[in-house]
Amino acid sequence: MFRVRPFCRFTVLAVVLTSSLAACGWNRKAEPPPSGETFGAGDTYSRTYLVPPAMACEATRRALLGQGYVISKSAPDALEATKSFQPESDVHTQLNVRSTCLPQPGGGSIVFVNAVQDRYVLNTTVKSASVGVSMLGSVSLPIGSSGANLVRVASNTVQNQDFYRRFFELVAYYVPSTEGLAPPPPPPVFEPLPDPEPPVPTPIAPSLLDEASDPPAGATDPS
Repeated sequence: MFRVRPFCRFTVLAVVLTSSLAACGWNRKAEPPPSGETFGAGDTYSRTYLVPPAMACEATRRALLGQGYVISKSAPDALEATKSFQPESDVHTQLNVRSTCLPQPGGGSIVFVNAVQDRYVLNTTVKSASVGVSMLGSVSLPIGSSGANLVRVASNTVQNQDFYRRFFELVAYYVPSTEGLAPPPPPPVFEPLPDPEPPVPTPIAPSLLDEASDPPAGATDPS
């Protein structure tokens, strides 16, 4: 009778497990990126301008102020602004916009913008008070002061490309013209004028010379 040695049985089991794991690995699909993040090469969150970073950030600040945002932090190369919305009576939304301005290697600057939308819900709490009643003891009744506070229930980064496109177009409106930022042209070179040539004498006609040598009519020879 043929018997399988323990070592051979262990080898066969290892081969079966390896084959099973390999088959599972081949059939496993690639997991999608978290929250749809792909790190694409698009320019949704940035634009370039032909001005220094300080001027680009100043244009960004004016664009936000013109739309009702409140500047909470401001620096020559970065700023942060907020704007509040209330779509419903018990829902409060706040939009936080952060911008960073960096110099471009080839000249000009690049502006990065990121907007985060926070959603708050009004939470109302009523403080109960205990009232002593004879034969019943202490009874808690909903009387007294009440308080309300906002509780953040959601926070997400705005990914709407049209939102950022309109924002950057408004920033470009406030960017100063690049004509005044161009280096001034070099001063013109005035070359010295050549020395004027001496005037050429006008030749006298021979007939005029003969007339000049002849004595006038009626004149006598002094000799």
